Amino acid sequence: MIKGKFPTDKFQSLETPFYYYDMDLLRETLKTVKKETENKKYSIHYALKANANPLILKEIAAYGFGADCVSGNEILRALQCGFPASKIAFAGVGKTDREIKIGLDNDIFCFNVESLPEMEAIERLASETGKTTRIALRINPNVDAHTHKYITTGLEENKFGLNEPDLPKAIELISRSSHLQLIGMHFHIGSQITDMSSFENLCVKALELQNWFSGRGISFEIINVGGGLGINYHHPNHCPIADFEAYFRLFGKYLKLQENQTLHFELGRSVVAPCGSLISRATYVKEGISKKFLILDAGMTDLLRPALYQAYHHIENISSGKEYETYDVVGPVCESSDVFGENISLNQSQRGDFIAIRSAGAYGETMASAYNCRELPASYFSDSL
Repeated sequence: MIKGKFPTDKFQSLETPFYYYDMDLLRETLKTVKKETENKKYSIHYALKANANPLILKEIAAYGFGADCVSGNEILRALQCGFPASKIAFAGVGKTDREIKIGLDNDIFCFNVESLPEMEAIERLASETGKTTRIALRINPNVDAHTHKYITTGLEENKFGLNEPDLPKAIELISRSSHLQLIGMHFHIGSQITDMSSFENLCVKALELQNWFSGRGISFEIINVGGGLGINYHHPNHCPIADFEAYFRLFGKYLKLQENQTLHFELGRSVVAPCGSLISRATYVKEGISKKFLILDAGMTDLLRPALYQAYHHIENISSGKEYETYDVVGPVCESSDVFGENISLNQSQRGDFIAIRSAGAYGETMASAYNCRELPASYFSDSL
């Protein structure tokens, strides 16, 4: 079993748990995305919900990418970290008046509208300020992403987006308004998608809907297909960068753009997940009746994904070179769901060993909480250790 490379000597003085980011891997990932999209009519918006650490954001912004935000505070964070307002898209089913005003005041690129009442609210607030704002209709394509139900977002039964029966009313509202400029369609079918046929199905549906709008005299500047590209959580050392080449090639093949039309993507997990690891220390090895528990000082408050939807993360003992044993790797939080993995093969572990939970750069630090009055995890970077 090949292990990741970590500066464990430099970890000795640090209080665990903490997030460690391999900035060289992040840059290599960003270069790959840049290479696969250059000379194409593609625009990348990084999804801040995956990781909003300021140093991570500044690095991504430096590569010229835009931002995909789902709250007003994410818009403000993006602006603070160097993303231009002209490249910020704002999605989310529950945009408040305050958040809409943040978008309007900063003249962001686009609101991805998810319901008729939201459209009415944006129109009202834009009219009060005398502004015209750009919107895209987030439409549920009813495409199954073949992923966990908690991260499936494009079915009719999900809370996100407009369903097709809403579209005539949406067109009517826009046609009556002098403050809404319809520039595109937006989709997002889910997250951690590894079955590429889901994206093929999205392309087919997007073209079908575009033809429907064209029949009503409506053309679009952009089509936004969201994000959702999955990573290889099982083999972070062998597959450190997502298959961006196949991903972008698929959209180039199945989604033919019209003249003067651009294709927008909202990538999050695939950009930042591989570069981040949650570093913990082993606190106890507890002998059970039929299993052995490796109890860490990190818990579900530091990395929620395994407890929230049984997500898998590769786990390594980066201190030990001993023979392998089988453990249930658990945290200290007073919840039975505070489990990082069951029947995990690790080098024989003891109190004080450093344990790395890999591919935690997305939806790790950004979802951390202070439940049980625990401290939020710190973050460290390969450049500065």
